[in-house]
Amino acid sequence: MIVDGVDEWAVVRLCGRALDLPEDAGEAEALVRRLAAPPVDRVTVRLAVLDHDGSAAGVVLGSISDADPLLGHVELIAVHPDRRREGIGTALLAAAERRLADLGVQRVRIGGNPPCYAWPGIDVRYTPAVCLAQRAGYERSNTAWNMTADLSVVSPSAQADEERLDGAGVKVMRAGADTPGWVRGIWGDGWAWEVGQSLDRDGAGCWVAVRDGEILGFAAYGANRPSWFGPMGTAPAAEGLGVGRVLLRRCLADQLAGGHRTAQIGWAGPVAFYSKTVGARVERVFWIYTKQL
Repeated sequence: MIVDGVDEWAVVRLCGRALDLPEDAGEAEALVRRLAAPPVDRVTVRLAVLDHDGSAAGVVLGSISDADPLLGHVELIAVHPDRRREGIGTALLAAAERRLADLGVQRVRIGGNPPCYAWPGIDVRYTPAVCLAQRAGYERSNTAWNMTADLSVVSPSAQADEERLDGAGVKVMRAGADTPGWVRGIWGDGWAWEVGQSLDRDGAGCWVAVRDGEILGFAAYGANRPSWFGPMGTAPAAEGLGVGRVLLRRCLADQLAGGHRTAQIGWAGPVAFYSKTVGARVERVFWIYTKQL
Protein backbone atom coordinates (compact mmCIF):
# COMPACT_ATOMS: atom_id res chain seq x y z
CA MET A 1 0.00 0.00 0.00
CA ILE A 2 1.26 3.46 -0.91
CA VAL A 3 0.88 6.05 1.84
CA ASP A 4 1.45 9.78 2.15
CA GLY A 5 4.61 10.77 3.94
CA VAL A 6 7.09 8.80 5.94
CA ASP A 7 9.35 9.65 8.86
CA GLU A 8 12.47 11.48 7.71
CA TRP A 9 14.76 9.07 9.54
CA ALA A 10 13.04 6.15 7.82
CA VAL A 11 13.94 7.75 4.49
CA VAL A 12 17.52 8.29 5.67
CA ARG A 13 17.86 4.64 6.69
CA LEU A 14 16.34 3.42 3.44
CA CYS A 15 18.58 5.62 1.31
CA GLY A 16 21.64 4.48 3.24
CA ARG A 17 20.83 0.94 2.11
CA ALA A 18 19.31 1.61 -1.31
CA LEU A 19 21.76 4.08 -2.86
CA ASP A 20 24.39 1.84 -4.41
CA LEU A 21 27.02 4.44 -5.27
CA PRO A 22 29.38 5.21 -2.38
CA GLU A 23 29.30 8.98 -2.89
CA ASP A 24 25.51 8.89 -2.42
CA ALA A 25 25.17 6.31 0.34
CA GLY A 26 27.80 8.08 2.42
CA GLU A 27 25.82 11.32 2.33
CA ALA A 28 22.31 9.85 2.53
CA GLU A 29 21.41 11.81 5.65
CA ALA A 30 22.59 15.14 4.21
CA LEU A 31 20.84 14.39 0.93
CA VAL A 32 17.48 13.61 2.55
CA ARG A 33 17.70 16.54 4.94
CA ARG A 34 18.38 18.84 1.99
CA LEU A 35 15.26 17.64 0.15
CA ALA A 36 13.21 17.88 3.36
CA ALA A 37 13.97 21.59 3.75
CA PRO A 38 13.32 23.21 0.36
CA PRO A 39 12.47 26.88 -0.32
CA VAL A 40 9.43 27.82 1.71
CA ASP A 41 6.90 28.06 -1.14
CA ARG A 42 7.80 24.77 -2.85
CA VAL A 43 5.01 22.19 -3.21
CA THR A 44 6.36 18.72 -2.42
CA VAL A 45 5.19 15.12 -2.68
CA ARG A 46 6.43 12.30 -0.45
CA LEU A 47 4.99 8.81 -0.95
CA ALA A 48 6.11 5.52 0.55
CA VAL A 49 5.48 1.80 0.57
CA LEU A 50 5.63 0.57 4.17
CA ASP A 51 6.32 -2.93 5.46
CA HIS A 52 4.23 -4.46 8.25
CA ASP A 53 6.65 -3.15 10.87
CA GLY A 54 6.29 0.41 9.56
CA SER A 55 9.70 0.54 7.92
CA ALA A 56 9.96 1.92 4.41
CA ALA A 57 10.29 -0.58 1.58
CA GLY A 58 10.35 2.21 -0.95
CA VAL A 59 9.94 5.95 -1.18
CA VAL A 60 9.54 8.62 -3.85
CA LEU A 61 10.14 12.33 -3.31
CA GLY A 62 8.85 14.85 -5.79
CA SER A 63 7.99 18.52 -6.15
CA ILE A 64 6.60 21.18 -8.43
CA SER A 65 9.14 23.36 -10.19
CA ASP A 66 9.80 26.67 -8.47
CA ALA A 67 9.94 28.33 -11.89
CA ASP A 68 7.15 26.53 -13.83
CA PRO A 69 3.95 25.35 -12.10
CA LEU A 70 3.22 23.02 -15.03
CA LEU A 71 6.47 21.09 -14.49
CA GLY A 72 6.87 18.45 -11.81
CA HIS A 73 10.05 16.78 -10.63
CA VAL A 74 10.69 13.27 -9.37
CA GLU A 75 13.79 13.87 -7.31
CA LEU A 76 14.42 10.57 -5.59
CA ILE A 77 13.16 6.98 -5.86
CA ALA A 78 14.65 4.45 -3.46
CA VAL A 79 13.69 0.79 -2.96
CA HIS A 80 15.13 -1.43 -0.25
CA PRO A 81 17.60 -3.93 -1.79
CA ASP A 82 15.61 -6.89 -0.40
CA ARG A 83 12.39 -5.66 -2.06
CA ARG A 84 13.58 -4.99 -5.57
CA ARG A 85 11.96 -6.59 -8.63
CA GLU A 86 8.56 -6.48 -6.92
CA GLY A 87 7.28 -3.51 -8.92
CA ILE A 88 7.62 -1.08 -6.00
CA GLY A 89 9.60 1.51 -7.96
CA THR A 90 7.16 1.37 -10.87
CA ALA A 91 4.18 1.78 -8.54
CA LEU A 92 5.76 4.69 -6.68
CA LEU A 93 6.66 6.52 -9.89
CA ALA A 94 3.12 6.11 -11.22
CA ALA A 95 1.66 7.31 -7.91
CA ALA A 96 3.91 10.37 -7.93
CA GLU A 97 2.80 11.19 -11.48
CA ARG A 98 -0.86 10.98 -10.44
CA ARG A 99 -0.31 13.18 -7.41
CA LEU A 100 1.58 15.76 -9.44
CA ALA A 101 -1.11 15.70 -12.14
CA ASP A 102 -3.75 16.37 -9.47
CA LEU A 103 -1.71 19.45 -8.55
CA GLY A 104 -1.88 20.75 -12.12
CA VAL A 105 1.40 19.44 -13.49
CA GLN A 106 1.49 18.60 -17.22
CA ARG A 107 5.07 17.40 -17.57
CA VAL A 108 7.25 15.40 -15.18
CA ARG A 109 11.02 15.44 -15.15
CA ILE A 110 13.20 12.84 -13.43
CA GLY A 111 15.84 15.25 -12.32
CA GLY A 112 16.67 17.97 -9.86
CA ASN A 113 14.46 20.94 -9.04
CA PRO A 114 17.02 23.67 -8.41
CA PRO A 115 18.05 25.26 -6.18
CA CYS A 116 17.21 22.43 -3.74
CA TYR A 117 17.90 19.08 -5.39
CA ALA A 118 19.62 15.74 -4.92
CA TRP A 119 21.10 15.25 -8.40
CA PRO A 120 20.65 16.93 -11.79
CA GLY A 121 19.16 13.70 -13.19
CA ILE A 122 19.78 9.95 -13.15
CA ASP A 123 23.41 9.02 -12.72
CA VAL A 124 24.22 6.96 -15.82
CA ARG A 125 25.61 4.24 -13.53
CA TYR A 126 22.16 3.69 -11.98
CA THR A 127 21.09 1.32 -14.74
CA PRO A 128 17.90 0.10 -12.96
CA ALA A 129 16.71 3.72 -12.68
CA VAL A 130 17.39 4.31 -16.39
CA CYS A 131 15.38 1.19 -17.23
CA LEU A 132 12.54 2.30 -14.94
CA ALA A 133 12.34 5.69 -16.65
CA GLN A 134 12.30 4.16 -20.11
CA ARG A 135 9.62 1.60 -19.19
CA ALA A 136 7.45 4.38 -17.82
CA GLY A 137 7.56 6.30 -21.09
CA TYR A 138 10.12 8.97 -20.24
CA GLU A 139 12.42 10.32 -22.92
CA ARG A 140 15.93 11.56 -22.36
CA SER A 141 15.78 15.32 -22.76
CA ASN A 142 19.13 16.60 -21.53
CA THR A 143 22.50 15.69 -20.04
CA ALA A 144 24.28 17.25 -17.07
CA TRP A 145 27.47 16.49 -15.20
CA ASN A 146 29.42 17.03 -12.02
CA MET A 147 33.13 17.63 -11.94
CA THR A 148 35.43 16.21 -9.26
CA ALA A 149 38.29 18.16 -7.71
CA ASP A 150 40.92 16.04 -5.96
CA LEU A 151 41.66 18.14 -2.88
CA SER A 152 44.86 16.23 -2.13
CA VAL A 153 46.49 17.72 -5.22
CA VAL A 154 44.74 21.10 -5.43
CA SER A 155 46.86 23.88 -4.04
CA PRO A 156 44.71 25.70 -1.48
CA SER A 157 46.72 28.84 -2.09
CA ALA A 158 46.25 31.34 -4.87
CA GLN A 159 48.90 33.68 -3.47
CA ALA A 160 49.89 35.33 -6.74
CA ASP A 161 46.25 35.92 -7.68
CA GLU A 162 45.41 37.19 -4.20
CA GLU A 163 48.37 39.59 -4.20
CA ARG A 164 47.31 40.92 -7.59
CA LEU A 165 43.73 41.43 -6.36
CA ASP A 166 45.01 43.12 -3.22
CA GLY A 167 47.03 45.50 -5.38
CA ALA A 168 43.84 46.35 -7.23
CA GLY A 169 42.03 47.10 -3.98
CA VAL A 170 40.07 43.83 -3.94
CA LYS A 171 39.73 42.04 -0.60
CA VAL A 172 38.64 38.40 -0.17
CA MET A 173 36.59 37.68 2.95
CA ARG A 174 33.85 35.54 4.43
CA ALA A 175 30.40 36.38 3.13
CA GLY A 176 28.07 38.40 5.30
CA ALA A 177 24.31 38.55 5.71
CA ASP A 178 24.02 40.99 2.79
CA THR A 179 25.46 38.52 0.27
CA PRO A 180 22.23 36.63 -0.60
CA GLY A 181 20.51 39.93 -1.45
CA TRP A 182 23.37 40.93 -3.72
CA VAL A 183 23.33 37.53 -5.43
CA ARG A 184 19.57 37.80 -5.92
CA GLY A 185 19.97 41.08 -7.77
CA ILE A 186 22.16 39.49 -10.46
CA TRP A 187 21.35 35.77 -10.56
CA GLY A 188 17.88 35.51 -9.03
CA ASP A 189 16.17 33.77 -6.14
CA GLY A 190 17.63 30.29 -6.69
CA TRP A 191 21.27 31.11 -6.17
CA ALA A 192 20.38 33.59 -3.43
CA TRP A 193 18.61 30.78 -1.56
CA GLU A 194 21.64 28.49 -1.93
CA VAL A 195 23.99 31.18 -0.66
CA GLY A 196 21.70 31.72 2.32
CA GLN A 197 21.86 28.00 3.04
CA SER A 198 25.66 28.05 2.84
CA LEU A 199 25.70 30.74 5.55
CA ASP A 200 23.35 28.84 7.85
CA ARG A 201 24.43 25.20 7.63
CA ASP A 202 27.24 23.30 9.35
CA GLY A 203 29.91 22.15 6.91
CA ALA A 204 29.09 24.97 4.50
CA GLY A 205 30.42 28.43 3.76
CA CYS A 206 30.72 31.29 1.31
CA TRP A 207 33.50 33.68 0.30
CA VAL A 208 33.20 37.04 -1.44
CA ALA A 209 35.52 39.48 -3.17
CA VAL A 210 34.90 43.11 -2.25
CA ARG A 211 36.24 46.45 -3.51
CA ASP A 212 35.30 49.78 -1.94
CA GLY A 213 32.44 48.09 -0.12
CA GLU A 214 30.99 46.58 -3.32
CA ILE A 215 30.78 42.81 -3.78
CA LEU A 216 32.41 41.70 -7.03
CA GLY A 217 31.95 37.93 -6.81
CA PHE A 218 31.04 35.03 -4.56
CA ALA A 219 31.62 31.30 -4.21
CA ALA A 220 29.73 28.94 -1.91
CA TYR A 221 29.97 25.32 -0.85
CA GLY A 222 27.93 22.89 1.20
CA ALA A 223 24.52 24.30 0.26
CA ASN A 224 23.59 21.03 -1.45
CA ARG A 225 25.61 18.78 0.86
CA PRO A 226 29.02 19.15 2.50
CA SER A 227 31.14 17.64 -0.28
CA TRP A 228 29.55 19.74 -3.05
CA PHE A 229 30.88 23.07 -4.30
CA GLY A 230 28.72 25.81 -5.82
CA PRO A 231 27.22 28.06 -6.85
CA MET A 232 29.78 30.66 -7.87
CA GLY A 233 29.45 33.90 -9.79
CA THR A 234 31.40 37.02 -10.74
CA ALA A 235 29.74 40.36 -11.43
CA PRO A 236 30.05 41.53 -15.04
CA ALA A 237 32.13 44.53 -13.93
CA ALA A 238 34.73 42.20 -12.37
CA GLU A 239 35.14 39.68 -15.17
CA GLY A 240 38.76 39.15 -16.11
CA LEU A 241 40.17 40.07 -12.69
CA GLY A 242 40.67 36.45 -11.65
CA VAL A 243 38.21 36.72 -8.75
CA GLY A 244 36.73 33.30 -9.45
CA ARG A 245 40.06 31.47 -9.19
CA VAL A 246 40.69 32.87 -5.71
CA LEU A 247 37.18 32.29 -4.39
CA LEU A 248 37.10 28.72 -5.72
CA ARG A 249 40.38 27.84 -3.99
CA ARG A 250 39.25 29.43 -0.72
CA CYS A 251 36.16 27.19 -0.72
CA LEU A 252 38.10 24.04 -1.61
CA ALA A 253 40.60 24.79 1.15
CA ASP A 254 37.70 24.93 3.61
CA GLN A 255 36.37 21.61 2.36
CA LEU A 256 39.81 20.01 2.67
CA ALA A 257 40.09 21.33 6.23
CA GLY A 258 36.64 19.85 6.88
CA GLY A 259 37.94 16.36 6.11
CA HIS A 260 36.91 15.96 2.46
CA ARG A 261 39.34 14.34 0.05
CA THR A 262 37.37 15.41 -3.02
CA ALA A 263 34.80 18.06 -3.86
CA GLN A 264 31.93 17.65 -6.28
CA ILE A 265 31.35 20.71 -8.47
CA GLY A 266 27.62 20.23 -8.88
CA TRP A 267 25.82 20.68 -12.18
CA ALA A 268 29.03 22.21 -13.54
CA GLY A 269 28.92 24.75 -16.33
CA PRO A 270 32.34 26.15 -17.35
CA VAL A 271 34.23 22.86 -17.67
CA ALA A 272 37.40 24.49 -19.04
CA PHE A 273 37.60 26.93 -16.11
CA TYR A 274 37.42 24.25 -13.43
CA SER A 275 39.77 21.97 -15.32
CA LYS A 276 42.41 24.66 -15.80
CA THR A 277 42.10 26.20 -12.33
CA VAL A 278 42.07 23.13 -10.08
CA GLY A 279 42.47 20.15 -12.41
CA ALA A 280 38.85 19.09 -11.95
CA ARG A 281 37.55 16.35 -14.23
CA VAL A 282 34.10 15.49 -15.53
CA GLU A 283 33.22 12.34 -13.62
CA ARG A 284 29.53 11.99 -12.78
CA VAL A 285 27.19 12.21 -15.77
CA PHE A 286 23.42 12.48 -15.41
CA TRP A 287 20.63 11.85 -17.90
CA ILE A 288 17.54 14.01 -17.43
CA TYR A 289 14.29 12.32 -18.46
CA THR A 290 10.97 14.04 -19.19
CA LYS A 291 7.44 12.77 -19.78
CA GLN A 292 4.28 14.52 -20.99
CA LEU A 293 1.36 13.47 -18.81
